[in-house]
Amino acid sequence: MPTITKLVPEETVFFLCDVQTRFKNAIFGFDELVLTIGKMLKVAKVLEIPVVVTEQNPKGLGNTIPDIDIPSLGPLLLATIEKGLFSMVTPEVKALLHERPQIKSVVLFGIESHVCVLQSALDFIEAGYNVHVIADGVSSCNKEEIPFALARIRQSGGYITTSESAAFQLQRALFIPDYGEAYLLIPGDAGVPGFKSFSNVIKEEKDNTVRALQKLLQHRAVL
Repeated sequence: MPTITKLVPEETVFFLCDVQTRFKNAIFGFDELVLTIGKMLKVAKVLEIPVVVTEQNPKGLGNTIPDIDIPSLGPLLLATIEKGLFSMVTPEVKALLHERPQIKSVVLFGIESHVCVLQSALDFIEAGYNVHVIADGVSSCNKEEIPFALARIRQSGGYITTSESAAFQLQRALFIPDYGEAYLLIPGDAGVPGFKSFSNVIKEEKDNTVRALQKLLQHRAVL
């Protein structure tokens, strides 16, 4: 029987890979990619999921584009890490994760799918983490590279999902800590604290989600 891996908020970190100013005019579907990333950061804030941001050689490639509201994460932003490696699994990232032994899953989005995202996914898998890659949250300069990179990650044991699917997995159960012991509630119960905020994000992002899916997933039949 195959191993079933589920996303659990308190065991998850989001990783935003190298969405920098110099890539804006080079990456396929860049604007739609940024829409998905914005959505994932809103989900992170509602569900209190920590985020790590990396920047590849920012002196040459610029910083994370200002359209992505990194400062709004507040304390959920664990670090913005400058890197020279293609992989996000740098010594600094290893140290951050070592300090958080409860983390079992990483959710990856950013660029480029066949270089930094792929190498990061393989390194995280090798290190024993469950890796979930957001299919509508990754891209490359050459769109033809993308489905093969995602297929390679899947072949290596990673999970390919979408922003909305991952968001609902993470939201699937909320807890009420005020009764002495936590009570697990039915997902989707509008009376659960936090559900309205989550629901609002999904509604607000509906048009952006459709736009990103139509642009970024149209060439991924190899999956």
